[in-house]
Amino acid sequence: MAVCCLIPYRLIPKLPRRFALILTGFFLSGFMTLVISGVATFRSVGLAEDFVNKWLAAYLNGWVILFPMVLVVVPLVRSLVARVTTRD
Repeated sequence: MAVCCLIPYRLIPKLPRRFALILTGFFLSGFMTLVISGVATFRSVGLAEDFVNKWLAAYLNGWVILFPMVLVVVPLVRSLVARVTTRD
């Protein structure tokens, strides 16, 4: 079970909404890098003895690059989506 499900929501400290973009980038890049680095590492070395170490190294290297990149790209993507959609 996820840790967030074990802690009552009223006990989790809240950050101001101005941090939403940074938090979105943090979580989005973290999850995406975890999955993609795992798949790429598995395809590269299979279930080798040191798979977890290689996966962790790939994850950290990828996340360091992807996190700042997402912070730049997310506002551009939102702008693009706003241009190609209409209000309901």
